[in-house]
Amino acid sequence: MRGRARRPVIGITTQTLQAIDGIPADLPHSWVMNQRYFHAVMHNGAVPWMIPLIHEDLDTLREIYERLDGVLIPGGVDMDPATYGEERHPKCGNVDPARDVVELQLVAWAIADRKPLLGLCRGAQVINVARGGSLYQDLEACYPNAIKHDYFPIYGFPRDHLAHDVRLARGSRLERLSGLTRVHVNSMHHQGIHRLGEGLVPTAFAPDGLVEAVEIEGQFAVGVQWHPELFETSYEPVHILFREFVLHAAA
Repeated sequence: MRGRARRPVIGITTQTLQAIDGIPADLPHSWVMNQRYFHAVMHNGAVPWMIPLIHEDLDTLREIYERLDGVLIPGGVDMDPATYGEERHPKCGNVDPARDVVELQLVAWAIADRKPLLGLCRGAQVINVARGGSLYQDLEACYPNAIKHDYFPIYGFPRDHLAHDVRLARGSRLERLSGLTRVHVNSMHHQGIHRLGEGLVPTAFAPDGLVEAVEIEGQFAVGVQWHPELFETSYEPVHILFREFVLHAAA
């Protein structure tokens, strides 16, 4: 529309439908993603762009990327342990190799170009792996003294259940945004950051010491292990991260 300022465009990656538990393998292959990510982006004034998993055509992926003002890597299935040089643990869940390829490439481009980047849950783990880090493939099995992190709906918990608090690092972007040193978060993951990726600063910690957020200093590149998209209006200290992300994408 004439006279209307252009809204920033946020690319949101997708997931192969067949990677989800319980989806028949013989269904037509589709790329899908939870609509809450799209609503959170629109609620904060941006235009969402659904990114297909065209892992075999990185030239086309690059053309899509160049049209974006920011990149959002959402939650989803586990990463293939091969992406961080490990054999598969028996408790590693479903993986989506095409998604791994696409997201690792997008993260690398966004960091190199200083394009605003936000990773949520799996997305924080993707950022870590893209920078050479690794993951605990199952916290209960691999992380000593782990608290419960897997508050999944299949266990009877609502997706916005505030499961535990996280301690925010002093001077971090998350602390400055929230004005708090601790915030309560929801928690729907069974994996977590193990070896920290190069250039990443850990900025939030669960009560058991697990890294729950990472940032890169000097640019908007943030990954959090929780799901702020589920708190559009109900919990400002968590959802404010989306507003800041869109503001940087609009700059």
